[in-house]
Amino acid sequence: MGNDTIANMITSVRNANLGKEETVRVPATNINRSIGKILLQEGFVKNLGELREGTNHFMILTLKYRGRKREPYITTLRRISKPGLRLYYNYKKIPKVLGGMGVVIPSTSCGTMTDREARQKQIGGEILCYVW
Repeated sequence: MGNDTIANMITSVRNANLGKEETVRVPATNINRSIGKILLQEGFVKNLGELREGTNHFMILTLKYRGRKREPYITTLRRISKPGLRLYYNYKKIPKVLGGMGVVIPSTSCGTMTDREARQKQIGGEILCYVW
């Protein structure tokens, strides 16, 4: 059985959000980097960095909070397509989260992108996760 690095990243970010942590350290795989870039581009994280410890590469995500109570920008981060059940959608059928307020992250033949970009380029793919 292999490791699901996407689920590990999502769980780490979700746990850090609940604990109101400033940063999260996750393994820096190509798919994690692309998801991190999308989270940065969509404004869910403040900063993205990389750390190297020996032969291990880690990605540092700086989470964003708002207000005095430090409400997290990421309220829900959910893994959709899993190793046991892959979900693929045509670009016309890519679901909208919260009526378009959230972000769906599909992995397409042209790379990982947001649902809006996939619809614009008319490319379907595997739905990795929902963020809102």
